[in-house]
Amino acid sequence: MKTSTRFLTSCCAAAVMGVHATSLSAADLEFYFPVGVNAPAVDTIQALTDTWAALNPQHTVEAVYAGNYEETTTKALTAANAGQPPQVAVLLSIDLFTLIEEDVVVPISDIAHTPEDQEWIDGFYDGFMKDAEFEGKTYAIPFQRSTPVYYYNKDAFRAAGLDPEAPPTTWDEMIEMGKALTVKDSNGNVSQWGTRIPTLGLGGAWLFGGLVVSKGDVLTTQTGVEARIDTPATIASLEFLLELSEQGVMAPGGISWGDTPKAFLEGQTASMWTSTGNLSFVEENATFDWGVGFLPGGDGPGAPIGGGNFYIFSDTTDEEREAALDFIKFMTSPENAAIWSIATGYVAPRADAWETPEMKAYSERLPQALVALDQLQYAEREFATFQRAKVTQHLVDAIESVVTGNAEPAEALRAAQEGADAVLGEYK
Repeated sequence: MKTSTRFLTSCCAAAVMGVHATSLSAADLEFYFPVGVNAPAVDTIQALTDTWAALNPQHTVEAVYAGNYEETTTKALTAANAGQPPQVAVLLSIDLFTLIEEDVVVPISDIAHTPEDQEWIDGFYDGFMKDAEFEGKTYAIPFQRSTPVYYYNKDAFRAAGLDPEAPPTTWDEMIEMGKALTVKDSNGNVSQWGTRIPTLGLGGAWLFGGLVVSKGDVLTTQTGVEARIDTPATIASLEFLLELSEQGVMAPGGISWGDTPKAFLEGQTASMWTSTGNLSFVEENATFDWGVGFLPGGDGPGAPIGGGNFYIFSDTTDEEREAALDFIKFMTSPENAAIWSIATGYVAPRADAWETPEMKAYSERLPQALVALDQLQYAEREFATFQRAKVTQHLVDAIESVVTGNAEPAEALRAAQEGADAVLGEYK
């Protein structure tokens, strides 16, 4: 079902029942936000922003769609360094260390410091707070949060003689089922692959983190100065990606993030790994029966946590900070978190959002939406360090060199670890 602007506006209007305008001093807010999935996110953000503005006519607020995650962070940092930052922005959760190092954001716990504020902060899922805190302070508030999940074509499962209600849960099952799901034409050309896991760029590095977690390890710790790229878990994970291709289950070579949902919807692959933020896009466009499961794991379930958090910039007045905090509280309220989750497929980051009538009805209609929430207990923070872009690029290069046949897993990961350590050495 397509989510229309009219529907969003009516939902936002309904959401404000019982919400009262604040009595804050007037402030002008500029709000940067990204879009990282195939969802009607811009319309939804604008509708919610307009509703807050109508409730708070003493303020002005401009919602600025600033591109994808990387583009939005770049624009926000450029504006901040020029002395004209947005007052509030949704940026990648893993940009926390960069934003702290650049000294452009203020800890939200320095602004939200009443008992009521702390109760509000405590209402977010612990898993999503793992990358919102640093050295005892809360720097960010979860908003468009996600884990990747395993999407699969139930019709393709039936055609292959597989149980459409029993997706694979392990790497071995992925290979076994993937062989049955791979379809070739009379000339031996593959018309439908068993699975598709993006392996290129930052999307590939994000999904790789889920493989590593399922082997009982993590790529980075909360210190921001440790990258764990060359470990038994990472080697096993990269070898598994190769095995998928060697066993004829997944296309050889690099696989892009952006083309993957389209390939799934067009029947080029029977399953895929991608963000739960693509739920609404798949629901709207799939012409077949489909399901969602946990990411199949090596030694058990495992997934990376991803997505964006709200940040308040430091070069702001007290009035702007208070207005920005009120805006964030409004956007993450149970009713509005429900609107956002239903429109996009992102995981509503608070338990009380899942108790709203709208989310209960949504979950009943689309039980696939519950999978990422249930998987959260097995998820760990995404790859994040100081100098994240430089450090992550070493991991990206290693994965890409291996899947394209230009290096062996152990060799590539060892070189990547050395490169990461060289960057992070100055922080230790």
